[in-house]
Amino acid sequence: MKDAYILILMIILVPLLGEMKFYPLNETFRISLGAPAMFFLLLLRKRTFILSGFLTALAVVLFRVFLDHYTGIQRDNWSSFTYHFPAFFFYFTYACLFQWMKMSRFQDRPLAIGLFGLLIELISNVIEMSVQFILFGFSIFAAQLFEMIAIALAHSFIVLSFFSMIKMYEAQSKEKQVREQNNHMMMLVSTLYEEAIHLKKSSGNVETVTKESYDLYSHLREVDPSLSQLALKIAAEIHEVKKDHQRILAGLSKLISNQSLKDYMSGEELLQLLVHINEKYAISLKKEITFTYTIKGKHPAYHIYTVLSLINNLMANAIEAIEEKGTIHLELLEQQEQAEFRVFNSGSSIPDKYRDTVFEPGFTTKFDEKGNSSTGIGLFYVKEAVHNLAGQCDFQNKESGITFFVKIPIRQLSRMR
Repeated sequence: MKDAYILILMIILVPLLGEMKFYPLNETFRISLGAPAMFFLLLLRKRTFILSGFLTALAVVLFRVFLDHYTGIQRDNWSSFTYHFPAFFFYFTYACLFQWMKMSRFQDRPLAIGLFGLLIELISNVIEMSVQFILFGFSIFAAQLFEMIAIALAHSFIVLSFFSMIKMYEAQSKEKQVREQNNHMMMLVSTLYEEAIHLKKSSGNVETVTKESYDLYSHLREVDPSLSQLALKIAAEIHEVKKDHQRILAGLSKLISNQSLKDYMSGEELLQLLVHINEKYAISLKKEITFTYTIKGKHPAYHIYTVLSLINNLMANAIEAIEEKGTIHLELLEQQEQAEFRVFNSGSSIPDKYRDTVFEPGFTTKFDEKGNSSTGIGLFYVKEAVHNLAGQCDFQNKESGITFFVKIPIRQLSRMR
């Protein structure tokens, strides 16, 4: 479909731009913008160059015959067609040479494009002038030939400049798309990482319950055989649950470890990624939130998924705590071999009476439009994960909002661990 649009554009633009011309050699041989337009559009096409050249060449001749008739030039239609007919050979030869030289293989070699474009235009000019010599007896001199070469050279590198700009734009667009995909993948992996930690903790609990159920069976076996069999059945079922947990955990761990994305990222890049992701989340909630961030101290590369799974929870809570408009500031500090992440939001603060329960599972102050509460598991996860990393997690109310902070030994987040 793209090639069809380019063909239509070529048939329309080349004849029109061909009228922006001058006559350096004789009264029929013109130099115009039609040639560079033809070259540029052929570079954008993928196939059927000869057909494109034939249709464009025919369109050029017919358009010039129409102009002669419309402007009242004293020629009959046949004379006008004969007069402009050599131009057909220029454009058709141009396309044939483009196909024969396989110019599409030089998409990533701009200098080759420029040089071959120069050669194609010169040969096409020679073909056109040869037809003019046969039909009208026109000849050229060496000085005029050098002028034609200089014009062809200018055409080629003008086209090359525009083509390079388009290629640069395409490369930048592709880079942006890949970066967006990588960011999305990182968030998916960080979510899986968080779930894997939950599952690992749950597997530990199941293991404990399995052992306790079996101990209960052993104790009841001598006291009440019927109850002991029930306890054994419960222990067996819990054991099956444990094996399911282990299979799922193994699959998640393999999926996370098999990602081609890098596992570590600089502090600056991590903050940029967190801000970028949560800006989109705020927009999805139709909230006008200004995000800022600062970084202080010297920081090594940090484990991406650990940081994302922790700090993204705090930032998501900050976004949800702001009703319509507000600000969120993310800060990363280095203090006494500890990395401290601070997330400030201008939403409502947490009453002091909830200080001891805010990190408990199920605690929440957020409700949706239907009055349903959130799970209250996010801050509990952050607290548990930070504790497992030998860190601290707390919050501080301020007049302008609230700040949650997480302190973790740098060695727990970097390659040094």
